[in-house]
Amino acid sequence: MFAAERRQLILEMVRANGAVSLRELARVVQTSEVTVRRDVRALEAEGLLDRRHGGAVLPGGFTRESGFPQKSHLATAEKTAIADLAAGLVEEGEAIVVGAGTTTQELARRLARVPGLTVVTNSLLVAQALAHANRVEVVMTGGTLRGSNYALVGSGAEQSLQGLRVSRAFLSGSGLTAERGLSTSNMLSASVDRALVQAAAEVVVLADHTKLGTDTMFQTVPTDLITRLVTDEPPTHDDRAVTELQALADQGVQIAVAGPSGGGAGGDTAPAGRQQPRRDMPPLPGPRRGQVPGAGPQLRSATVLGEQSPGERARVADMRRR
Repeated sequence: MFAAERRQLILEMVRANGAVSLRELARVVQTSEVTVRRDVRALEAEGLLDRRHGGAVLPGGFTRESGFPQKSHLATAEKTAIADLAAGLVEEGEAIVVGAGTTTQELARRLARVPGLTVVTNSLLVAQALAHANRVEVVMTGGTLRGSNYALVGSGAEQSLQGLRVSRAFLSGSGLTAERGLSTSNMLSASVDRALVQAAAEVVVLADHTKLGTDTMFQTVPTDLITRLVTDEPPTHDDRAVTELQALADQGVQIAVAGPSGGGAGGDTAPAGRQQPRRDMPPLPGPRRGQVPGAGPQLRSATVLGEQSPGERARVADMRRR
């Protein structure tokens, strides 16, 4: 593929999705990340996109939201690993809320075999993933269907969540920063996500590394209300993501980094839907911000920031330097 063809394809991907990682761009155009980085730099010089550490976004600072067909093909391996690790947080008999998104849809598929589980959701995709789970009760909000992400939004959805109380909420979004927390590009979706947060004692954010350091228009969960972040390991050259992870940890967010494959953070064997993280890492800090005592296991992971040993801190510092 000639350089002009590569750059045209890169530009089309960014315009279609709002933000794309270098890793994903290299995979699609079938070349190295070094070559893609050079192409992105050239397109930025022409004012056609904005370069970010580890990826490219639409020009103008704030990324727009892409539709479900585009999202479903982005960072699929990362989303699978994140869902595997997050599923280990959920215990039998729990009541949880699960927001809309392709990553939360992956999580729902793994929750189908958790007996006695009650899942409240505004997502048709989450409900569909659990539709044939005999031991899981699914409660859907009311509201107006938003076709771009198959979610119920509006006053009907928000009112149906009033008076609800569950142990934890699992949410995704369009961007995550230490300064503003989780954000999305749609006002109606942001409003429903805030209502989901109000119903939960603990908030777990599922976000792959391409969303770290990305800011979008509407804040859904401020950083001080995020209990845990489950993400994947960013590339070693992605200084922005590594720095953002440390900044989130410094603000008290418990961070678990999933491994590169669908096996989650470790190699332990567990039944489908109950993937267990590695056991050789220290547990995360105790409950914070109203967490229900005993509500769910302590999450362990391949990387835990905020409770690092000197060696682990040195590894983060080395990633920054690279």
